[in-house]
Amino acid sequence: MSRRLELPRRGLFAGAAALIAAPAIIGARASAAVPSSDLVVAAPDNLVTLDPADANDTLSQGVSRLILEGLFGFDQDMKVIPKLAENFTVNATATEFTFTLRQGVAFHDGTPFDAEAVRFNLERVANPDNHLKRQSLLAPLDHVEVLGRYTVKALLKQPFGAFIPTLAHPSLALGSPAAVAKYGKEIGRNPAGTGPFVFTGWTPDTLKLRANPNYRVGGLPRVNSITIRSVPENGSRVAMLRTGEAHYVFPMPPEMVQSARNDPKITIVDLPSIIGRGASMNLMKPPFGDLRVRQALNYAVDKEAYIKVVFSGHGDQLDSPMPPKLAFYRRQGRWPVDLAKARQLLAEAGLAGGFETEIIGTNNTVNTRGMEFLQQQFAQVGVKLEVNPLEAGVLAAKVFSAATPEEATVRMETVGWSSSTGDADWCLRPLFAKAAWPPKMFNIAYYENPEVDRDLAAALQTADPEMRAGAYADAQARIWQDCPWVWLTVDHILDARAANLAGAWRIPDGTLLLEDAHFI
Repeated sequence: MSRRLELPRRGLFAGAAALIAAPAIIGARASAAVPSSDLVVAAPDNLVTLDPADANDTLSQGVSRLILEGLFGFDQDMKVIPKLAENFTVNATATEFTFTLRQGVAFHDGTPFDAEAVRFNLERVANPDNHLKRQSLLAPLDHVEVLGRYTVKALLKQPFGAFIPTLAHPSLALGSPAAVAKYGKEIGRNPAGTGPFVFTGWTPDTLKLRANPNYRVGGLPRVNSITIRSVPENGSRVAMLRTGEAHYVFPMPPEMVQSARNDPKITIVDLPSIIGRGASMNLMKPPFGDLRVRQALNYAVDKEAYIKVVFSGHGDQLDSPMPPKLAFYRRQGRWPVDLAKARQLLAEAGLAGGFETEIIGTNNTVNTRGMEFLQQQFAQVGVKLEVNPLEAGVLAAKVFSAATPEEATVRMETVGWSSSTGDADWCLRPLFAKAAWPPKMFNIAYYENPEVDRDLAAALQTADPEMRAGAYADAQARIWQDCPWVWLTVDHILDARAANLAGAWRIPDGTLLLEDAHFI
């Protein structure tokens, strides 16, 4: 038995817990016959790739979604909405999903979008031989069948209730098969999608896109072009906004929010997020294999002070391995600051005199400030922390070039993570499953707990929300107590835009949403 779902302009799946959630109507995006003006966005980091299936960072994924679209996407509230799929049916066991596709859509290189393009893209990502960084998203996929030019069926190896939200992940946006054949490994610098903007050029710190006059999925773009500028220094981004050199900047430096509120040319954007932040510890590198050391570092950090110093109060304490707005979240409590307890645990671990270690992270201002705060906090219990900020591409290479744990050189890293499917699966499994050790995924702590692995596997084998909830609750409790991270905060989405700019946001996972950006 299967169930058919119509998806015209509707949100779907309030959480990935349910196969079918009551749809929420969202407004149709306004369109304009002729786009006007040029939008400049100042971002804190460099882009890494425009092949979303091979992107680890939120910025690259968010920018890619302007060029490439998936079968589904997210609206501003992270409700799933249709993109290249018009509707779908799912069988009773959630192992077969059949999609009816939009007709008359073409990729930017002129080749048609059809069922064969869907098959090619999904199987390209799912094939481990392609070594794409987001392969794990489609680990449940067995194969794809083309049933007609605009009908395609995905067959899964096991039930997977979160499959539709997973397909909305920006990493699963669909590109031109002809472009992949033409450019091969260089497709990340030569993308061709069906999206509202067309790639025109990319220098080390600047990406340029132009409006797609043939856009068919939504209304026409309402700006002529979008330029993404990489500007790591906070003050420089804000200065660009004040002078009109940029129209949207993120993240807004928390310490500058109050003064910016008094500027009539600037609008502050302050929204809740699903971005959890912490500092991973490599359990393969002494002394982090000792639970007492990891507990000590959690007791050593004043999280409320961290929020005040690093984010000027715009954040909340992380009280679980996953943020509260994700499906299947279960509160675990908090690690209070207790320097005496931290020193006691270090002494019990044979480190009464402390130890020395290094932390790496991206080189933007807020992240660097956060690492320096940890440096000061750890010093109170005798731990000397060397802070090493790195450019995003250098950081990714350092983390993911290690083929085995023995080759890994990273000891600690600041991590900001959001589940871009809105589901617990894509928060816990990529960060804490043994199968997620680099270079496959993002378990940079090289954390391993067989009970957690069993929980995460069990949650993938069923579409029953109660069974999934029980497995994820157990996993969260175990991970929290094992503390492979120093647990820190849940971020706020804190950005700024020109007062005459509308329709520009970041959604709760931190991904840019600029499709409807326009000047008023």
